[in-house]
Amino acid sequence: MDFPVYANAKAFYGEILKLTEGLKDFALKSQIRRAALSIILNIAEGSAKSSDKEFARFLEISIGSANEVFACLDVMRSNGSISHDDFNRVSSMCEEIAKQLGGFIKKLKNLG
Repeated sequence: MDFPVYANAKAFYGEILKLTEGLKDFALKSQIRRAALSIILNIAEGSAKSSDKEFARFLEISIGSANEVFACLDVMRSNGSISHDDFNRVSSMCEEIAKQLGGFIKKLKNLG
């Protein structure tokens, strides 16, 4: 996959795996990991679609997953599972990926 946002989403997923390694709340750990993986998988699945409109729809789903990860990070910060510094660092990565996805969607919609 030759999209910068795809590479960034993979790196982000790696950060989420490390950050949640010792998380005792299994439900939250599972949810944030699945949501982070969903960002990557929807980019991949959408890239195989036959139209830019369909691809854009999968990228929109990826943005939804990024928002879900952000919400999980916010819960983790609130319950003391991650430090304020880790929250700031990883949530900034998440926001950047969401911005990249939004720009990609705009580009695809302008092509179609």
